[in-house]
Amino acid sequence: MDLASILVATDFSPCSGAAFQTAASLARTFRAKLIVLHVINQKRLNTLASYLQVDHDNLLPGLRQQAEQKLSDFLARYNGEGLEVESLVAVGLPFQQIAIIARELDVDLVALGGYGQAGRGPLEEIFFGSTAEKVVRLLPCPVLCVPLPPAPEDN
Repeated sequence: MDLASILVATDFSPCSGAAFQTAASLARTFRAKLIVLHVINQKRLNTLASYLQVDHDNLLPGLRQQAEQKLSDFLARYNGEGLEVESLVAVGLPFQQIAIIARELDVDLVALGGYGQAGRGPLEEIFFGSTAEKVVRLLPCPVLCVPLPPAPEDN
């Protein structure tokens, strides 16, 4: 298997940090480029705009700037040093944007956390599936779902 580029989707959760670290290890081994993507969830953006009674286009520049800062902090926290890393922010439904961008960039692997930030209930997960499951269904390239490693036990 040849890996020239790996797309890592992040919601900034510890689980997506674990996915980044796994992808970074693979990128070092294969000398692959890492593309780190955060998707501003369109549904949440619309809900926030409605709640604040503003046009979502007025919120987007601030949210995009905040996401770019979080991406920078994320890369510093999870150590992407020594790697070719590109970061992207997109807007839409996360699973769709991950699939679209992975296809557009013709990546060789997509890595993402097995579960993301809280906010979805177990019932919604059962009926609609996780972002990871939806991405797996949409992409022809391999998708690596990385779980959060268990916390070390205190002795």
